[in-house]
Amino acid sequence: MKINHFIGGILLVAGTTIGAGMLALPVMSSFVGFFPSVAIFFICWFVMLLSAFFFLDANFSVKGEVNLISIAGKTLGGWGKGLSWVVYLLLLYSLTAAYIAASAPLFTSAIQSITGYTLPPWLAPFCLPTLFGFFVYLGTLGVDVINRILMLGLVVSYFLLVGFLPEHIEGSFLMEMNWKPIWMVFPVVVTSFGYHIIIPSLTTYMNHDRKHLRITLIVGSLLPLIIYLLWQVMVLGTVPSEDLQAAWAGGEGATAPLIQIVKSKAVSIGAHFFSFFAIVTSFLGVTLSLSDFLTDGLKIKKSWEGKLLACFLTFIPPLIFVLTYQRGFIIALEYAGVFVAILLIFLPAMMAWRLKKPKFYRTFWGRCVLGFTILFAFFIIVTEFLCFN
Repeated sequence: MKINHFIGGILLVAGTTIGAGMLALPVMSSFVGFFPSVAIFFICWFVMLLSAFFFLDANFSVKGEVNLISIAGKTLGGWGKGLSWVVYLLLLYSLTAAYIAASAPLFTSAIQSITGYTLPPWLAPFCLPTLFGFFVYLGTLGVDVINRILMLGLVVSYFLLVGFLPEHIEGSFLMEMNWKPIWMVFPVVVTSFGYHIIIPSLTTYMNHDRKHLRITLIVGSLLPLIIYLLWQVMVLGTVPSEDLQAAWAGGEGATAPLIQIVKSKAVSIGAHFFSFFAIVTSFLGVTLSLSDFLTDGLKIKKSWEGKLLACFLTFIPPLIFVLTYQRGFIIALEYAGVFVAILLIFLPAMMAWRLKKPKFYRTFWGRCVLGFTILFAFFIIVTEFLCFN
């Protein structure tokens, strides 16, 4: 295993995880407060890591370069293949739509400040796919290279915010707690740990090295957990909960009220750059996985024409959604939770249930772990419909 592929794999997992969802996390968790949100974060991180291991083992049970649809078909049969097809498309298209919607005002603001020209509302959503779609066309290696640069920008802008925000933190804000609406936070947090989609591409990229892949998943998911928790402290400790809840009602992310509360140019610049890098890093991971999925599922040839077709199929549907719904960012993330529960928790657990190796899955405790994971998936689905319908 080449060390650069190992580090690149960790960054791909972290980059896929840390995305536009991070902008929504403080907004949603403002309804419950800091300490209840910490408990939710640890529960969701643990369950999602379990299901990632299930998915990885299922991936190893199928030979060749495969994606989720092939794995589901081989392990679960026709019903698993059909369900994965539908839910995978719904999930990745909704996430891609969320990133495009969240990026549009950033591009509009940046172009206006540089040139004085204001982009028309219908044109701004095309900026993200146009500028970064080429790297998706190049494949995993192309995304890995640009992702490292973007992750550096994400880290720098993040620490810029972390460096300037502590002096604005109010301890009393962090002590606010309300356990009643705790259920509405779970779906968004679960969605924010949805790095599983990169596993099939990552398995090929890391030469099917199971040991290093498991370490990659652990470290790659721990980094976002730590960053999420620090981000929670900064935002929930700085912005009053009613302002964050107003941002949720308006379909905005956490950086909008943060800039309004903290009158600092450094914070404003850091927040804009952080939003941009968070969106783009996750956008690349999600669209790469979606492109690979469509290529595998539709048996598209990996020629330049085939890659171009896969890119068009990846970007056009979410662009149509974003141009149709004004609150696309929040809507997509709210309802992505049920897709994540089915695709990234329920299906991997069911796949592992059918596996003969590792033998742990056939033991009593293995069945208990799988059963718990399946029940958690149903809990997220029920919670989603109760809270947002």
